[in-house]
Amino acid sequence: MPATTRPASRRPAKTGGKGRKNLKAPATGGMSTNLKFTIGVLAAVALIVGGAVFFAMKGAAEPDAAAANLVRADSHRISTAADGKVTVVEFLDFECPSCGRAYPAVEQLRKDYAGKITYVVREFPLDMHPNAMNAAAAAEAAAEQGKFEAMYNKLFSTQQSWGGQQADHAKTFDGYAQELGLDMTKYRADVASKPVLDRIEADRADGAAAGARGTPTFFVNGKLFEQTPTYDNLKAAVDAALAG
Repeated sequence: MPATTRPASRRPAKTGGKGRKNLKAPATGGMSTNLKFTIGVLAAVALIVGGAVFFAMKGAAEPDAAAANLVRADSHRISTAADGKVTVVEFLDFECPSCGRAYPAVEQLRKDYAGKITYVVREFPLDMHPNAMNAAAAAEAAAEQGKFEAMYNKLFSTQQSWGGQQADHAKTFDGYAQELGLDMTKYRADVASKPVLDRIEADRADGAAAGARGTPTFFVNGKLFEQTPTYDNLKAAVDAALAG
């Protein structure tokens, strides 16, 4: 609460004595200083409490807004469930070693829960990985031709041959696009296009808003998955969501 300056105290007026002047009594219709002070304090408290409630309510609403943006209409759903009961979202970096280690567990999970879960992949390339952005752009350019999942699998299955290197691997990814039978004129135009780059940045922004600070970051039905992404841990989270 802001510091409050207390009003100066007034001594009662004395009458009679020689050399002393009588002080005027306050007008009977006015408000006393103490009452003004009390009202001021109560008003300040009301403002502070009201502000605290507002910010608390605002803070409580933010996770819901972030959760709503975990999956957008155009997000990449590489597995779908008919009932839509369980959705797993992964924010990933194709060059991230931890994402590479989680990849086999994710693929086994998708196989074992085919038709039971919706699996959504979103881009979260980290600046510390020299080829992460190129890889994300390659995947998004492939998506423009309906081949996101094929490029997703290609990038992870070959990660050890290009990941963790300072050399630019855009030509390597270009070769993958050729192997997948993409229209190379369109692919080369899309890989550096503003819509593709904007999409990657939108994914990163949604991830950051939802609480992603590194990769891989998983959400199961909107709830942050905070364990090591082993098959058993992911399976347990999915089973709990299916049972809920």
